[in-house]
Amino acid sequence: MRAWRIKRGLSCKDVAKALGWSESKVSRMETGERGLYEVDVAAVLGYLRVPPEIRQELMNLVRAGVERNWHEIGHQLPISKILRDLIRFENEAAAIYSFEPLLVPGLLQTAEYARALMRAFPQKISEEMIEGMVAARMDRQRVLDRADPPHLHLIIEEMVLRRTMGDPVMMLGQLQHLLAATARRNVSIRLLPFDAVGSTAAQGSLKIIDCPEQPTLCYEESRSTSAFLEDEEYIAIARLSWKKLSSAAWSEEDSQHRIAELASNLRRGT
Repeated sequence: MRAWRIKRGLSCKDVAKALGWSESKVSRMETGERGLYEVDVAAVLGYLRVPPEIRQELMNLVRAGVERNWHEIGHQLPISKILRDLIRFENEAAAIYSFEPLLVPGLLQTAEYARALMRAFPQKISEEMIEGMVAARMDRQRVLDRADPPHLHLIIEEMVLRRTMGDPVMMLGQLQHLLAATARRNVSIRLLPFDAVGSTAAQGSLKIIDCPEQPTLCYEESRSTSAFLEDEEYIAIARLSWKKLSSAAWSEEDSQHRIAELASNLRRGT
C-alpha cells in the first residue's frame, strides 16, 4: 500500500483525509502495527487506483492472513463474523464500558474460568474445540497489553464472583486475576452489590465501545443472537443505563476490598 501511495504522489495525510480516517490509522496499516481488515484495505486500494489484478492479489493476501491467524488461534475452530467484528472494535477502542450480571467479562477471564464455562455448555463440545475457544479468548485479551490499551471500565454483579461453578480453586484464581488487573492504569473494576435495586441490572449485560475514528457502538448479546447498535437513540439509552449502574455500584476501592474478602473466604474454605 505504501508503494502505491508513493507512486501516486500522496502522503498518509492525503489518504486519511480522503477516506475520513486519522493519519495515524493509515500509517499503522502500512507498517503492520494495526490489523488489516478487508473493507479498509479495499478502500485504500480503490482510492489509490491500484489495477484490478494487483488489487485482487493483495486482497487475497489479506484474507489468507486473517484465516491463517484465526485457525492458528482456534485450532481450525470457525470464528463467527460478529466475534471478529467485536475483536476488531475492541482493538480500535479508546474506551470500553462493560456490565456483566452473570459472568466475569471475557477480557478478564482466566483460561481456567473460560474452560469451565465452555465445559458447561448444554451441547457436547470436544476438548480440542474447547481448547481452541479458550486460546481465542486469551488472544483477544492481548488488546490490554498494548502500549496504548483502551480504558476498560467494568461493573460486575457481585453474585458472579460468588459463583464457583463447583471449583473453588479455579474461582480463587479468577478472583486473584481480577485483583491483579486493578493495578493496571487502564482498568477500572467495580461491583454491583447483589442487593441493589433489581431493575438496575434486570435488562442484562451491557457493552459500550467508544472508538476515536467511528461512531460509538453498543454491543448486545443474548443466548442465541448478538448485534451492534449505533443509532443515537440506542446509544443514549445505553449511556443512561450505564449511569444508573455506575451510581449503584461500589467504588473501585470498596470493590477491591470485597473481591479480596471473597478470595480470602475461598482460601479458608468458607
